[in-house]
Amino acid sequence: MASQPLPMLYNELTPLSSSVHADWKARSINSLHFLKGHHMVPLAAEEFIDAGRSYPIIFSDGDEIIPLALMGLNEGFNTFVNEEGQLADDVYLPAYVRRFPYMLVRMSQNDTDTLTLCFDSTPGTIGPDIEGFAFFENGEPTQESKDILAFCESFEVAGQKSVAFTQELKELGLLTDGEFTFQLEGREEPFIYRGFRIVDEKKLFELRGDQLRKLNQSGALSLIYAHLFSLRLINMVFQRQLVQNPDFARSIGLEVRRADEVLDQTADA
Repeated sequence: MASQPLPMLYNELTPLSSSVHADWKARSINSLHFLKGHHMVPLAAEEFIDAGRSYPIIFSDGDEIIPLALMGLNEGFNTFVNEEGQLADDVYLPAYVRRFPYMLVRMSQNDTDTLTLCFDSTPGTIGPDIEGFAFFENGEPTQESKDILAFCESFEVAGQKSVAFTQELKELGLLTDGEFTFQLEGREEPFIYRGFRIVDEKKLFELRGDQLRKLNQSGALSLIYAHLFSLRLINMVFQRQLVQNPDFARSIGLEVRRADEVLDQTADA
């Protein structure tokens, strides 16, 4: 593959080939250890309502605006994946993670760009010696391969819709720099989390009627409110990190000794 930055989670991307991988097999990933070191996960806009019940939804800070599920406050620490690589109970798993280790990649062939199904074999779930389902049978894709391709294709469509959604937010000037402030009892200085964007409610309320009608008709308005409501969960993420990560607690002047310690704090977005 071309030497370009790989997407989050991926260590390599190899095009799936009926000639090269004729006898290769794959099995499902049963551990999320690969996710433990990531505190944010990309989201599709259509996932906001489901994901917003589990995590705060924020937007990346930069030229390319990406919706993100915030799963921890410190880079490299995910509060929803335990040491055994299992996801917390009743928590939504973003499609970006469910797609791994597969992905559609735009590749040039005969002066034409095509989307090619690729995979990452580093998790150890794909290879010629794996016990699982076959990618090909008599040179043709198996039903499992077709299902993987269909899921990746639906993910691409959802991604395009997300780009249109974030572009609409940008054009209406609704995005603003976000800030979460946590004031802990007994600590003079608050802990402040920055470096992301959120929808500015004041600007949302100031939109003209025709602009609000357009957002409502496109379904974007319900997604905006799913995002805004989800921000109330930031206090829960902060508390999870205090309990699970003693180094983080000590870095802000606390010593958490028991998982059931109750810490009085507030969070303002």
